[in-house]
Amino acid sequence: MPTAPPQPAPGGRIDGRIDAVVHLGFAVLMVASGVRYVMRHSPADNLWTVALAAAVCVLYAVTAALAGPRTPGHRNRPWMFALLAAWAALVIVAPSFAWCSFAIFFLARTAFRGWAGYVAGGATAAATAVGLFRMSDFTDVAMLLGPLAAGALLTLIYDKIERDAALQKKLFDDVSQAQEQLAAREREAGIATERQRVSREIHDTVTQGLASSLLLLEAAQRSWPAQSAQDDVRHATGLLRRNLADTRSLVHELSAPGLESGPLPEALEQAARQYVDTIRVQVTGEARPLPNEVRHALLRVTQSAAANINLHARAEHASVTLGYLPDAVTLDVFDDGLGFDPGTVPPPSPTGGYGLRAMRQRVKQLGGELSVESTPGEGTIIAAQLPLPAAGPEMRERP
Repeated sequence: MPTAPPQPAPGGRIDGRIDAVVHLGFAVLMVASGVRYVMRHSPADNLWTVALAAAVCVLYAVTAALAGPRTPGHRNRPWMFALLAAWAALVIVAPSFAWCSFAIFFLARTAFRGWAGYVAGGATAAATAVGLFRMSDFTDVAMLLGPLAAGALLTLIYDKIERDAALQKKLFDDVSQAQEQLAAREREAGIATERQRVSREIHDTVTQGLASSLLLLEAAQRSWPAQSAQDDVRHATGLLRRNLADTRSLVHELSAPGLESGPLPEALEQAARQYVDTIRVQVTGEARPLPNEVRHALLRVTQSAAANINLHARAEHASVTLGYLPDAVTLDVFDDGLGFDPGTVPPPSPTGGYGLRAMRQRVKQLGGELSVESTPGEGTIIAAQLPLPAAGPEMRERP
């Protein structure tokens, strides 16, 4: 199952909106405070105060532009210091501009980190308190304590917002990393599964056919030019032609002969007789449609088991029994050959040993079980049982 790529963290969009609101609020409050101041004071007082307010606006714009998340802090610090100094002078001289302190506070916390942010925020609150206290002719203590209390409250709120934003970013990074790791593991698992599948297909078709062809050609070489040798050569030629067809099928999505159409017993008999001419397929139970993956597994298990009989068993008789149960299908491949001890089967190597392992992997992958019953001198039975899903419209192939 494909894994969805991580989405961009929402924190950046939210922070951008907050900054836009703060900057817009500063502009509106500066205009409103400037109009209020001009209407209440003489032109002589207006000139220097308006000039100072204009300087504050310029410094604010420059500092806001340099206070972005990708801008190093040392670049905006001089501008922020200049803004704080100009702002302190303006709010003390003209307390009408005190409402703009909120925007200055948030900009200072954006420009500075750590102790510098606390100092800048405190300086903003202190300058506002002095200006308002001066406006009350130094008589209203609330004018002095109010901005200080508001500054402390805003500091606590801002710290909480920063902690939540940091936690959110960490969680987002953890989720993104987990998604990347999961996607990598899925890719690795998919590659491993596909390699095993291709390995089983090659073993059950090309490798088994080539091994049987080699035995036939070696037998023909020993008895040449007898008629039996010519028969062995013709048989080996037929096997090699089928191997060529199987190889081409592997290149084109590993389609199996007889799987897409035709009754399953005939497909199993055709696959088994590539290696054992006299083998027969018997059917028990009521035949019914099977899923493609089950048909494919039964076909390959039959091929591999018949190839092993041809290579190792020296059997006189062999048979395949296909059984239909209410909720499963069974496959039994019997031969009366030499037999072997299943506990002494060598591990896979460049010279062989993949057959039984490939059969077990096929059956297990579909939730089934495969067992091998054999004793030296008494033949071998390979039994597979695969569960079947409830019959549905998706199973339309012939039984």
